Amino acid sequence: MAKATPVPKNVFGNPLTPCCTDPVTGFYRDGFCRTGARDVGVHTVCAEMTEEFLAFSQERGNDLSTPVPEYEFPGLVAGDRWCLCAARWKEAYDAGMAPPVVLAACHISSLEFATLEELREHAVE
Repeated sequence: MAKATPVPKNVFGNPLTPCCTDPVTGFYRDGFCRTGARDVGVHTVCAEMTEEFLAFSQERGNDLSTPVPEYEFPGLVAGDRWCLCAARWKEAYDAGMAPPVVLAACHISSLEFATLEELREHAVE
């Protein structure tokens, strides 16, 4: 008998909700900020892009605005939701540049990088 795949949990311990399907986000490009062994960047924080954060990320060497079709990456604009690397979100938080987050769509693994209180400070819901 096949083992059931566990339902990913969000930062509240509830079932993870989708982050975004337009553009389709997530390490697995399924709209969810879930993670696994191959996701070395831990793309678990569902964030709503701002111009300030996109500029901050580009200054740090991660251009999220330019499309990269070979990786199914459309390039982001302010208002888009995207599964960010948890460490990048925390870096932005520490610099006062953290984008808003959708808590129900942030994977529980995000709590290995930021506290629930820190995430709540930037919650959009």
